[in-house]
Amino acid sequence: AAVGCSARAATTSPNEPVLMVYGDSLSAAYGLPTEQGWAALLQRRLEEQKFPHRVVNRSLSGETSFGGLQRLPAILKRQRPAISILALGANDGLRGLSLEETKKNLQAMIRQLQRAGSSIVLAGIRLPPNYGPDTALAFERLYRDLARTHRVGLVPLLLAGFETDERYFQADRIHPNASAQPLILENLWPALRAQLKPV
Repeated sequence: AAVGCSARAATTSPNEPVLMVYGDSLSAAYGLPTEQGWAALLQRRLEEQKFPHRVVNRSLSGETSFGGLQRLPAILKRQRPAISILALGANDGLRGLSLEETKKNLQAMIRQLQRAGSSIVLAGIRLPPNYGPDTALAFERLYRDLARTHRVGLVPLLLAGFETDERYFQADRIHPNASAQPLILENLWPALRAQLKPV
């Protein structure tokens, strides 16, 4: 199920715009208490810096870009996010799904979010080395191209700076641990901060 959906988010006022996190296990605090995940840390930072936004985490462990695309219309009927962090695609890559399909799905989600009036930060990932350098580079390029084409914010690599450091991963060596969550937030913050209007 989606995690971290606060009760207050269901009745957000115009003074409490929604910042939606829409990703997979990397954003869903997989294997951790929800309050240790980077989305919860983001909520605390927004409050500390006096931004009115309420973080609503609609991330789902195991989610693919296709699954995200299927879920999105129903979510947008209930919620109109002012800002969306779109962080999907990792599971597509790990499952060897077509890069073209991933691009098509992400593109469709970006368009839906923009039609709903949301600004977007797109978060990219890098595939493990065993997938081959060409595939890894093509995957990175995908996010850059989408961000440029649709003029959305970009975080080229969600796990930049620690993706090969085992100290920051759980025993499965795939999911970031609690120590990694503040680092993920720091990777996201510059692109996200650019979307936040001053109070």
